[in-house]
Amino acid sequence: MQRCAIRVRGAVQGVGYRPFVYRLAQEMSLAGWVLNDAEGVAIEAEGAADTLKRFVQRLHSEAPPRARVEAVETSPCIALHSGGGFAIRPSRGGVVKTGVAPDMATCDDCLAELFDPADRRHRYAFINCTQCGPRYTITRALPYDRAQTSMAAFVQCPQCAAEYADPGHRRFHAEPNACPACGPALRLVDAQGRAIPGDPITATLALLRAGAIVAIKGLGGFHLACDARQPAAVAALRQRKAREEKPFAVMAANTASAARWVQADTTALALLAAPERPVVLLPMQPGAAEQIAGVAPGLAQLGLMLPSTPIQHLLFHEAAGRPAGRAWQDEAQELLLVMTSANPGGEPIVTANDDALLRLQGIADAVLLHDRDIVARCDDSVLRLTAAGAPQFIRRARGWTPRPLRLPRAGPAVLATGAWLKNTVCLTRGDEAFLSPHIGDLDNAASCAALEDAVAHLCRVLDVRPQAVAHDLHPDFHAARFAAAYAREHGLPAHAVQHHHAHIAAIAAEHGVTGPLLGLALDGVGLGSDGAAWGGELLRVDGGGFTRLGHLRPIALPGGDIAARQPWRLAAAVLHTLGRSDEIARRWAHHPAAATVARMLAQGLRCPPSSGMGRWFDAAAALLGVRELQAYEGQAPMLLEALAGQYAGAFDDDEAAALVAVDGSTLNPLPLLARLIDAPDAPQGAALFHHALAVALARWLRQAAESSGLDTVALGGGCFLNARLSRLLADRLPGLRVLQAGQAPPNDGGIALGQAWIAICREGEC
Repeated sequence: MQRCAIRVRGAVQGVGYRPFVYRLAQEMSLAGWVLNDAEGVAIEAEGAADTLKRFVQRLHSEAPPRARVEAVETSPCIALHSGGGFAIRPSRGGVVKTGVAPDMATCDDCLAELFDPADRRHRYAFINCTQCGPRYTITRALPYDRAQTSMAAFVQCPQCAAEYADPGHRRFHAEPNACPACGPALRLVDAQGRAIPGDPITATLALLRAGAIVAIKGLGGFHLACDARQPAAVAALRQRKAREEKPFAVMAANTASAARWVQADTTALALLAAPERPVVLLPMQPGAAEQIAGVAPGLAQLGLMLPSTPIQHLLFHEAAGRPAGRAWQDEAQELLLVMTSANPGGEPIVTANDDALLRLQGIADAVLLHDRDIVARCDDSVLRLTAAGAPQFIRRARGWTPRPLRLPRAGPAVLATGAWLKNTVCLTRGDEAFLSPHIGDLDNAASCAALEDAVAHLCRVLDVRPQAVAHDLHPDFHAARFAAAYAREHGLPAHAVQHHHAHIAAIAAEHGVTGPLLGLALDGVGLGSDGAAWGGELLRVDGGGFTRLGHLRPIALPGGDIAARQPWRLAAAVLHTLGRSDEIARRWAHHPAAATVARMLAQGLRCPPSSGMGRWFDAAAALLGVRELQAYEGQAPMLLEALAGQYAGAFDDDEAAALVAVDGSTLNPLPLLARLIDAPDAPQGAALFHHALAVALARWLRQAAESSGLDTVALGGGCFLNARLSRLLADRLPGLRVLQAGQAPPNDGGIALGQAWIAICREGEC
C-alpha cells in the first residue's frame, strides 16, 4: 500500500471536482480525502501503487466538463493503512493560488428539470448545479464556498441541504443551490418600483409583445430588452438610451431560431451554444436586416446570442406556450429579443436593484428583478470568427472572466490599468494574467469608479498585492492617473507604457513569445513616445522595449479630436494635401464649418497630425459617401467594410500596391485616397481601399522581416477587428509566423495584458 499527496491546480472549484474525486476514489477502492483550499484542490489517496497511478491520470483525463485542470502534482507521504473510506473534508483557507470559475449557462440536466412539470424546480428561475450557473459574479472571496458568496443570505431547505451534502448528487456543494422554497425569487415592477401582479415571466413577455422595454436582471448585470421585430420598440430604446445607431445584440431561443437570422456553419453554431454563451458576430441572412429594421443599421453582420440564464430560457418557453419537456428547444421559435446592456449614457452596466430603478428611469417601462445580489459586474462577451474559423474576442467578459491567461514566465504581481477606450484592467499572479470584465470608455465618473471597483475586487478575490503598476503613456487618462496614485500610495514602481507597444506585447504574451518580433499596430490613436498621435506603427518589440521602424503618413486632424467623430474633416484634409482645397467648401457645403476647416488647413491652425490607420479609414468612408459623421466610435470603418463586401470583383496585387507609396520608413496611402475621391462605384472603391492597403502592408512587413532577420509578426490594434483587412493581409504573409489576438481582444480591451507583460519584463523577469 502507498499513500500520496496530490495537488490539482486550475479552475477546479465550483465545478463539481470534489464529488468527481470522491466517486472516482470509491470506484477504485482508495482511502483518503479531498478538500478545497486556497491553491485549488488537495487530495490524499492511499492504495496499491498501480491503482494510484491510474487514479492520478484519471484526475486529469476524466475531469468534469466545466473544470480546467492545469496541473496535477504528486508527492509521497506516510501510508496510514486506514483500511478504506474516502471523505470530502471542509475547505481550508490560506494564500490564494487558485481562481474563481466563470459563470456558465444553464446545463442540459437543469434545463430538463426546469421544463418538467413534475420536478420541484419546474420553472424555477434560479435552477443550477455544479456544472452551471453563477460563479464569479456572486463570489466575494476564495475559497469558493457558499459563505463567501451572495447566496450566504439564503438558508437551504432540508431537501436542498440534503442534495448539497450528498457527494453522489450533482448539486453536492453547488454553492448557488436553491429551490422555490428557500432561494431567490423574481419580482416584476413598473418604472416607479410598484409591483406588477401575476406571474413575473408571463407578465414580462406580455409587456415585450406590447412593445415595452423591460430591464431584466442577469448574471453580471441588467439587460434592456425589447421585441427586435418591432421597429417602434427598437427606435424607442435607441432614443431613450441615447444610442443613435450603434448596433444592438439580439437573443434567439436556440440554434434553429438563430439560423433564420444569421449565416452560421457548424463552428459558429457550436460557439453560440457553448457554455459561455457569448454574443457572436455573424453575417446576416439575406432579407434579415429588413425584418429587424433599426437593430444593426447599415451593417452586414448581426451580434446574436442564445439564452444563458433560466430567466431567459423561461421567457422563450413562455412564448412557445409552456410546452413540457425540451423538444421545443430544437424547433425554430418566432421570438427574437434585443438584449443590450442596461447602462444609461455609456455608463457601466447596472447591477443593483435600487440602481436599476434609479438609473434606468425614463428608459425601462418595467424591471424584472430578483433578490440575489450581483457581487461583480460582468457584461456579455462578444466574439467573431476569423477566416480560419478561430474565435476572436471583441469584448472579453462573462463566461471567460476571470479565467487566467498563461504568461510566458512568472514574474512579480503587476496591476495594469489599460487605456481610455474599452477599458479593462489586468492583474498578474505568478505566470497567470487575469483580465477584468469589460469596463468601457472612461469618459464618465461612473466608468472611472467601475475601474477602481474592478481593481479592488480582483485584488481581493485573487488575494494578490501588486508589486508594480503599469499604465498608458498618456498622462490625462483616468486609468493612468489612478495607476500613478495607486503606485504612490503603496510605494510601488510605476511603468508608463506606450500604447502600441502594449498592443503588440499583449499578443506576444498570449503566444508565449519572449524574444524579439515585428509588430504591426493599427488603430485610431495612441500617444506616441514623441508626444504625437500614433496609430499606424511598424515596431520591433523585444520584451520591455521597442523600436519604431516605420509608420503611416500622418493625416491632419482639423479641429483635433473632433475630426475622429466627423470623418468629413479628414476627407477635407486629404483634399487639401492633394492641392484641391478649393473643393472643400463646395463639397461639404452642408456642414457649417466647411469654410472654417478649409482655412484651418490652409493656415495649419489646430490641425495636429496623426499616423492612425483608423483616421485613413474615416477619410476613405467620407470620400466614398459612406459616412460623414460618426454616431459611435468605429462606425465609418465598419460601414466601409460592409460596403466592400458588396463588390464581387478582383484586383491585381501589383496595381493595387502601386496606390500606396513607400517614402523611406513611411507608408503613404494618399495616392489611394486620391483614386477614391471621384470613384463612380462606391462598393468597388471600398473593396479597392481594403485590398490595396493589405497588399502594401504585407510588402512593408516582408521588407522589414528581411532587413531585421525576424520571421515572427504580431498584428494588433482595433483595425484588426476588420475581418476583410485581416484576411487579405494574413493571406499575403506566407513564410512568416503571423500572430493575432485570440484570448484577449486586439483592440484596447486587451491592452492591459500587454502593459502587464511589459512591466514584468522591465522588472527583470525576462
